[in-house]
Amino acid sequence: MTTYSDVSLMIDGAWTKGANGRTIPIVNPATEEVIGQVAHAETSDLDRALAAADKGFRQWKKVPAFERYKIMRKAAELMRQRLDDIAAIMTMEQGKPLYEAKIETNLAADIIDWMAEEGRRTYGRIVPARGENIHQLVMKEPVGPVAAFTPWNFPINQVVRKASAAIATGCSIIIKGPEDTPGSCAQLIKAFVDAGVPAGVIQLVYGVPSEISQYLIPHPVIKKITFTGSTPVGKQLASLAGAHMKRVTMELGGHAPAIVFEDADLEQAVNVLGANKFRNAGQVCVAPTRFLVHEKVYPEFVERFTTFAKNLKVGNGLEAETKMGPLVAERRLHAMDSIVSDAISKGAKIQTGGQRKGNKGYFYEPTVMTDVPLNAKIMNEEPFGPLAPITPFKDFDGVMKEANRLDWGLAAYAYTRNSRTMAQVGAAFESGMVSINHHGLALPEVPFGGIKDSGYGSEGGVEALEAYLNTKFVTALGM
Repeated sequence: MTTYSDVSLMIDGAWTKGANGRTIPIVNPATEEVIGQVAHAETSDLDRALAAADKGFRQWKKVPAFERYKIMRKAAELMRQRLDDIAAIMTMEQGKPLYEAKIETNLAADIIDWMAEEGRRTYGRIVPARGENIHQLVMKEPVGPVAAFTPWNFPINQVVRKASAAIATGCSIIIKGPEDTPGSCAQLIKAFVDAGVPAGVIQLVYGVPSEISQYLIPHPVIKKITFTGSTPVGKQLASLAGAHMKRVTMELGGHAPAIVFEDADLEQAVNVLGANKFRNAGQVCVAPTRFLVHEKVYPEFVERFTTFAKNLKVGNGLEAETKMGPLVAERRLHAMDSIVSDAISKGAKIQTGGQRKGNKGYFYEPTVMTDVPLNAKIMNEEPFGPLAPITPFKDFDGVMKEANRLDWGLAAYAYTRNSRTMAQVGAAFESGMVSINHHGLALPEVPFGGIKDSGYGSEGGVEALEAYLNTKFVTALGM
């Protein structure tokens, strides 16, 4: 059985405690037991990290892309070799079922591989000139040291996209890791370090998020900011970055609509939407959260989906039969209670769930709600938990108006057998990502990002690497 160890900072190639020795307790959300401590960075630690990142960038940007590629491929293989231990650490600190943690760890290795390969293809171009003997070159150069801020819900996969893109393009990076789930994040950084990434190229710090962001973002060493988290916090950080003209990638919240048309394969829709609604206990930014079902199939869909939710085995993620683990912390239980109570007070009906499960561990029942009015909190605020409100609709125009009503635009889903409807809904969704009849998001090679209040930029596909590169134009006469 894997044991959980205390988590240190990574600064300039060395694992270290914070300058003042302060730590933050790490709690297992399934047992409510403190399982370890994570080092708390002080301002002096951030200064050391900044100096290391500056030094690391100056060295790393000179390393040929092919050499960077080979080191990254080693890191990916280390992640695969250490799969069982890393996944167990993630489950202990975050709560998700062990099989989900293994999927996340394996996907991280795939992301490293893909970014490593794509980093060898950051091509420039030659632009035909208007005059004789003039040469016009477009070149791609690494943007510089990066400050990355990552959340707790996917403690490896949110970090690996940022770290891999930075390292593949020749940047250095300081990662502010998630204090709730620091151990698995640290294992990812350890894989990079053990693979041979030079000292100073990658740093990892923990502490008070607001203090760290307010110190790193304005600092002249930092040239780019990347953040995954809530829209309110993202807006604050983007504003701070804008005041200092820093390049920004923002992957923020979502409130994804999932439309089920009358001709949909209901079994497929229920199974895929159910699995993705309750994955990671609903703590997923691209989770389907507003279920909009055609009135002709609404009763059957509600019955099927309610049965799906009732049959989910909720428990400790380390137990093999568990299909949904706990919420990450006690604060999330209170958030669920607040959302459900608000919906009930406004007339919503609970088909199943609606309350905490047990009295130990932060478990919440998979919850299905109907008759939820539009003024209920859950129809306007991202629940980030295992709550599924289901609403009937009559026609295409009406459902698209509701689907696009909110300021978010991260992910959107639809189920239909009609190819014309597929084309129409794909065009009509106001969303950075659309998946029809399956859940096809977050692969390494495809874009991952939103529009509107869900942020801007991408953390997948070729677009992910572009965000870490400056474009330089050089023109010369007589080369």
